[in-house]
Parts: sequence; C-alpha cells; structure tokens
Amino acid sequence: MRFWLGVLLVAYLPGALFFRLPMADRARRAKLAVEERLFWHVILSLAWSLVTVLVLAAGSEYRFERLLIGNALASAILLATCRLRLRYRGESARPTVTLLLPILLVVLGVWRFFPSSEYVIGGKDPGTYMNEGIQIAQRGSLIIRDPDVAAVPDSTRDLFFRPQLDLGNEGLRFMGFFVLDAREGRVVGQFPHVLPASIAIGYGLFGLSGARMTVGVWACLGVLALYFAGARFVGRGAAFAAAALLGVHVLQVWFARYPNAEVVIQVLLFASLLAFARAHQDEDRFFGPIAGTLLGLLIFVRIDSLLMIAAVAAAALLAWIVDRRPPRIGFLFPLLVATAAGCFYYTGPMRGNFWLPRVYLSNLPIGAVLAATLGAVLTLTLLLWSRNRFADRARDAVPAALAILVSALAAYTWFLRTPGGKLADYDAYALRTFTNFFLFGPGLIAAVLGFVLVVRRDFWRDPALTLVVSAFSLFLFYKIKVVPNHFWMDRRFLSVILPGALLFAAAAAVGPGVSRLRGWHALRVAVGAVFLVLLGQNYLRAAAPIVNHIEYEGVIKSLEPLAARFGDRDLVLIESRNAESDTHVLGLPLAYIYARHVLVLESAVPDKTRLHAFLEDARTRYERVFFVGGGGTDLLSRRIHASAAGDGKVQIREYEASPWNVYPREVRRKDFDYSVYQLSTGTDEERGFGLDVGYQDDLYVLRFHAKELTEGRTVRWTRSQSFVAISGLTGAERTVALVMHDGGRPAAAPPARVEVFFGERSLGSIDVQPGFRTYTLPLPPDAVEQAAQRDEPTRLRLLSSVWNPRQVLGAADDRDLGVMIDRIEVR
Repeated sequence: MRFWLGVLLVAYLPGALFFRLPMADRARRAKLAVEERLFWHVILSLAWSLVTVLVLAAGSEYRFERLLIGNALASAILLATCRLRLRYRGESARPTVTLLLPILLVVLGVWRFFPSSEYVIGGKDPGTYMNEGIQIAQRGSLIIRDPDVAAVPDSTRDLFFRPQLDLGNEGLRFMGFFVLDAREGRVVGQFPHVLPASIAIGYGLFGLSGARMTVGVWACLGVLALYFAGARFVGRGAAFAAAALLGVHVLQVWFARYPNAEVVIQVLLFASLLAFARAHQDEDRFFGPIAGTLLGLLIFVRIDSLLMIAAVAAAALLAWIVDRRPPRIGFLFPLLVATAAGCFYYTGPMRGNFWLPRVYLSNLPIGAVLAATLGAVLTLTLLLWSRNRFADRARDAVPAALAILVSALAAYTWFLRTPGGKLADYDAYALRTFTNFFLFGPGLIAAVLGFVLVVRRDFWRDPALTLVVSAFSLFLFYKIKVVPNHFWMDRRFLSVILPGALLFAAAAAVGPGVSRLRGWHALRVAVGAVFLVLLGQNYLRAAAPIVNHIEYEGVIKSLEPLAARFGDRDLVLIESRNAESDTHVLGLPLAYIYARHVLVLESAVPDKTRLHAFLEDARTRYERVFFVGGGGTDLLSRRIHASAAGDGKVQIREYEASPWNVYPREVRRKDFDYSVYQLSTGTDEERGFGLDVGYQDDLYVLRFHAKELTEGRTVRWTRSQSFVAISGLTGAERTVALVMHDGGRPAAAPPARVEVFFGERSLGSIDVQPGFRTYTLPLPPDAVEQAAQRDEPTRLRLLSSVWNPRQVLGAADDRDLGVMIDRIEVR
C-alpha cells in the first residue's frame, strides 16, 4: 500500500490535477487522445517531483517523506481550489482503439527492460550514478557531508586525496566523487543530478531494488515519448513502428538495465519537443511553460544537452523569422531560470564536470568555428531580408536546404571521409560504426530517405525535432571518439540519433498516416511494413544474447557479508586504485550504500611515517582499523602491523569487452579475491620472514597479477617487474629461497628467467624450469644487517622475462606473464 501510494503521489496525481486546471484554454488539451493525456499526467508529475527533489537536496533538506507530503499538499491545494472545475464536463475526447498502442509499448518495455543490473560498485559511470542517488536518499543533499573525509588530519591527507587543481577539487574521494573541501568533508558526485534524483525516489519507494529499477522505468517512458512525439509529426503508424523498433533494439535493451543518463534525455527531450510543437505550432499556451521546464531539466542531466536546447532555440528563431510565430514568454521564462541556475551549478559544485566540454570547445578549429558563425549570421540576415519580400520562397527554401545539407553530409561521411592527420579512424568512420552495429545499411538508407521526405513536406509542422536530430548528428559524427568496442562506448547514439533515425526510417516505410489504405498507398504500406518487420528481426537477433543477462549479477550478494564484517565504529582502509586488483571498487558502496567508514589509499606504496601517524590518530576516533585489499599494497613497517581477519571473493557476471568492430560474444565471470586485515601500531619483534604467496599476502606483494590456485597451491604470476616487501629480519639471514614454476611456457615464448635484487643489490639470475621447484640465492651479509636496522621493509625486486598468451597463442588472456611464485623465505 505504501509503495502504490508513493507511486501515485510521485508519478501521477500532481500532474493529472495540474493538467486539468481550468486555464490556458483547457478545452484544447481535453480533446487530445486519452493516452496522450495520461502520458502528460505522468511526465508533469515526474518533472514536478524531480524539481522538488533537486531544490530540497540543494538546500540539504530532502527526505522522501517530505517529497510525499509536499506532493500530497500540492494535490490537496489544487483540489480545494478548483474542486468540481477539474472535471472536463464532456469536453474530453473518448477512448479509442489507439489506446492499445502505448499499452503494447509498455508491455514490450516491461518484457525487455527488466531485471535491472546490479551495478552498485564504483569504477565506472553507472556506479557513480547509483551511489549519487542513494546518497541523496540517505543524506538528503546534493553535496555530501562526509565525516570520514573531515576526520583525516591535514598532515596525512595526501595519503588518501591528491588535489586536482585543473579540475578545481582537493582530491578524489571515490571514482566520480570529488572532494570540494576536505576540512569540512564536502564531497560531490560529478555527474549531473537529475538521474540520481530519480534514483533517490526509486530508493525511497522500494529500497535498493527500486533504485536499480529506475533506469528501466525511464527507458519505458523513453519509448512512449518517442511514440507520442512521432505520432504528431509522422502519424501513429510510423511512430508506433519506430517506438517498437526502439523497444527491441540492442542499445535500448542494454541501457534500460544499465544506469545511464541517455534514457533520461530520451524522455525529457522528446516530451519537450512535443510540448514545444503543441505550444508554437498548435498555439496551445499551456504547453509553452511545459516545454521550457522540460528543456531546462535537460541542463541538469548532461552538459551536452545544451546543444539540444540550442537547436530548439534555433527552431523558435526560424519560426519567428520565416513562419511569423514569435516565441512565447511562457516557454522562455522557465528556460531562462534553468539556464541561470545551470550556470551557477556548472561553475560551482559541478565545475569538474564542465572541464572536459571546456577542453573540447577550446580545441575546436578556429576556422571552422568562424565559418559556422559567419554562415549562421549570413543565413539569418538573408532570411530577415527575404521575410517580407519572398515569404513563401523562404518557407520552401529552409527545409529544402536542410534536406540537401543532411543528405550531402551523410554521403560525404559514408563514401569520402577517411582518416588522416588529426582525424582518427574511429572519428572518420563514426557513421559506419553506428550503421554497422546498430542501424544496419537498409535502415540508414530508409532514415535518410524518410528525413528528406518528411522535412520537405512537414518541416514547419515540427521544426524543432528535425533540427535537434540534425544538429546532434552533425556534432556526434564530426569528432566524438566513437570507439567500436562495447555497448557503453556507444550510448551517445541512444538519446537522439537512434530514436530519430528509427522515426524517419518508419516514416519512409509506412508514410505519415495509415488512414486510407487504398491502391498504391496500401501496397506501399504493406511493403514498408514487411521492411520494418525484417529490420526488427535483425534488432531482435542482435539483442537476443543480452535479454536474459543481468550485468554484474552477484555483486550485492558479495557486498552484504563484507559490510557485515565491520561495525559502526570501525574504519576500513581500501587498497589504492593503482593496486593490481579491482578491490577498490568495493569502497564506494561500502561507504555510500552500507554506511561504513571507508577511506581509499591514494598510493599502493604509502609513506610509512605519515601512515603510522594517521593510524595513531585513528585509534582515538575509531574502535578498530581494517585494511581490505587483493592486489598488493606495501604499507607494513616495524611500527605498523597487520593480523589476518578473513578472506572473501567477489563473483559477478560481466559481458566481455568485445574485440574491435564486433559485438560482445559471451558472458564471463569476473572474480577477484580480497583479504581483510586488522591494523595496529607498536614495536615489531624480530621474527624472520616467510610468505605463502597468493594467501593473505596483500600487504607484502606489489605489481603482481591476481591470486590464483593451481596444483593445490596458492600462487601469483610476476609481471616484468614485481616487488616483495621483506620485513621482520634479524640480521642473521643468509639466503633467500623462492618456489617458482615457469607456468608451462610454449616454445614460441622466450625462456623464463628471473633476476633477483635485494634492495639495490643484484643476487643473480634464475632460469626457471617447468614444475614447482625451490631456487636459492645467497644474501650479502652487510645488506641484510642494514635491512634489519631500518624501520621500513626492504624490497625484493624480481625482473622477469614475460610473454603474452594472446600474442603468442591467440588466447583470450592478454596479460604479460612472468613466472608463478608459490613461496618466498629468507633464512
């Protein structure tokens, strides 16, 4: 009951009541199809809820209960103010059979877009979005007040945070989270907050499962938004076909389960384009503020949404100059307010996010920028001059010029554009990559043909839609580094280009309407429908391998027992992002989902003196201090000790990072081991040194590969250069013994040879043979005596000849492998 009441208040009731308000010629919108009215009820409610979350969180006052109370109060005020006047009183359109079309699309989305991924760990964009949203839900603020950051003394802060002056922050808290002020513990996620705000709502509705499913809900709404925007522009038949193709497409299916902002852009953009057309072309005053608000929200989804807003502004300008339709103040006011807020947002807490666009813009060729600016000025001047003299010709010339320009650029990009100079192959062939992977050749031909036909006939019916698709395609295919090696590298196509291409392809196939199926028109529609079915079969085939896949399935199951190891007064140090494992990705959810005290080391070789000082201070703030790692960290000394507290394994399912220019082919298990140690300080007793490599060795080894189990032994492979921290020496040791195996090197690989150094002293070289054998080298007595007197451990450095299984054997393993080491003893 609580869940459904929350859904009603967040996603339906406020928008439904606002849509029914007796203002701005309600009779016009009452005559809209029932299904479109229901769509607007949901969109308006979500927009209201998102704005409320963002405003409350900006003031550090968000709570889910406050959102529900606020929406309930707003709905109650609307009901009390208008009462019976909210009824349409016979003005509304009746339900028709077309109501079934969006219902079918929702069913399609529920079938294809769930279950959602378990991407809650750090390391990449999806985990950042998820944890940003959950932090809004838990702490109620866009800017996180992190007490663990504030508790780090100034003198030891660089153990965990290295300032990034070019990005304007004091260090990296986790991947995607910047420290704005370390002393105050102010941290902000560096991805804009509309998607995280919706994740916070999902978390409030249904906990972590609700947060995960949020992106799937957005994807369903994206399919619907394309349908309703397309239905007004090219007719219900073509719009339904395009939306259905989008619903089965591999990109939509993948990203409907994988946290990303592009599906949010789909919804807000196509809904705003529909509202813009209703306001400016249909002259419905109600939709002007709606279009401005939805476009304004895009600013807080992704910074490149400014390009879409610029294209809509160009459409409004063209409509004013040529079509004599002045922009409405109701549209401009909310957009200007959002733009002003966005300027503060991106120059303030989100200045790190704006860094890359600033670099991109500053590197644009001056000549091209000046030529484009001059061309735009000359075009506007020409249109203004011809406005009163050749009004009809100008109306015809603009769509004709756009159709010719887009067709010519598509032909040039496909047939003539080649890499060379500063133009990389993935930029030169971006259109081919998109076509070969996602649209397919016939789809591209149909899309270009449909664009020309629709623009020539109906450009002024919805100029914003065609200009947005054209502008975004021009910029994306110009130079955007579309590297063809995985789905997430190509999500830039998802928000505008793919839906737009499918819409124009469907328009070319079945025409702008299906109301009069007679003669040649019936034949054309039949042939076009067959073409779309065949195209859809290709999309279904491409998406078939991922329909039943849950990316990172098993992460949550692995995280929960790890989080349960630590209490509310324990501090957990996580190994550095530079260590040779992925254990660092666990730190983000431990801190920002499971509310543990977590710090991530900046280096795999932290300064021992400052680390000791930090641990001494931490003993006054925390009950216990733990370390979690799996890749090797050199942090022990005579005054810093560790006792093993347990081991664990993370087992997840992850699609392979595909080879160049082919789809990912298989789901692989991504497993990594970690060990937990409790840290303490004090004087070390002399005890000698012996290490079982691969078993609770994380605080002794550095630059090794991950732990493995072979022939019943725990081992690690060396790299070209690997290190072992030797501690606890008495000064009487005289030999070092290493149990090693060449790993079964093929004949084509170089011989397995290891040169061993004790500190800076070479002990000699070892030719490692097949099978595990013990190799012994003498130690220089003076070097051992000096090592025994030092506070920090002495490094045993191993220089190995390496080979690469992929290069030598064509295997999947792309590691540079030295030898396998099982045990090291200093005697």
